[in-house]
Amino acid sequence: MIDLPQSVRVAVCQLAPILFDKASTVQKTIEAIDEAARHGAELVVFPESFIPAYPRGLSFGYVVGSRSMEGRYDWKRYYDNSMIVPSPDTDLIGSAAAKAHVYVSIGVTERDATSATLYCTNLFFGPDGTLLGKHRKLKPTGTERCIWGEGDGSTLPIIRTPFGVMGSLICWENYMPLARAAMYQKGVSLYLAPTADSRDEWQATMRHIALEGRCFVIGCNQYVTKSMYPPDLYCGGELKDLPENMCPGGSCIYDPFGRCVAGPVFGREEILYADLALDDIVLSRMDFDPSGHYSRPDVFVLKVCEPDR
Repeated sequence: MIDLPQSVRVAVCQLAPILFDKASTVQKTIEAIDEAARHGAELVVFPESFIPAYPRGLSFGYVVGSRSMEGRYDWKRYYDNSMIVPSPDTDLIGSAAAKAHVYVSIGVTERDATSATLYCTNLFFGPDGTLLGKHRKLKPTGTERCIWGEGDGSTLPIIRTPFGVMGSLICWENYMPLARAAMYQKGVSLYLAPTADSRDEWQATMRHIALEGRCFVIGCNQYVTKSMYPPDLYCGGELKDLPENMCPGGSCIYDPFGRCVAGPVFGREEILYADLALDDIVLSRMDFDPSGHYSRPDVFVLKVCEPDR
């Protein structure tokens, strides 16, 4: 492992998107990047599908065997506000990263430039504004599969930063043992976990991954209430019986010893800040190194199918 600086300041943006409004959410993203940089952040992390929103509670008219036209209209609105990658929208975020001189990780719903398929995607920007890579969620969960297509091994990047190797798995991908193993095998020490899961059990998952991977785990969720949804959705009545607090958050950071160093925060928008002691990565691996002396490659071999990008 290369020598690392003593610390890196991370900003975890537990924020609410302007739901179904790409342009306004991009602007809110730019403002959050600027605010985080003014607080000394060097890495700024946003939640899963922050742009244009994680559409919790909506069915888009799907039932087994049929779809409604009203649901199609809501889906088309979601589609129209999703993001082609790269595009002028990603250029705006990249420019904000460059102006602030920070790394940025942000979840978007990506609109494929050729087909009409959407993907749950995490984007990485460098401090010069370059779009460094993207990761498409490999397996959308439950009825997410009615919204997003499946990614493949061509978008499992790692990002080499001065603070260590950075990688990301999205939400319940973090329950996929081999996906986690792929991250460890790639040497990830800054493990980003954008999510839509605010359950107490999720904290146990974040802590376990930190201990298992001997890495910093940065979990980032949205904070969203029902009143934030557009009032003119065709299928908005589906939200009627759901709680006002649709997604209470739970953003957090765990260190390689499994200690919570920031959060979890529930019930409000907040940017969490933490100075990560990077020596803890090596200190924790003295007795357990998942990609080194504790990996037994003579017994276990993981093959990741990564077609040319």
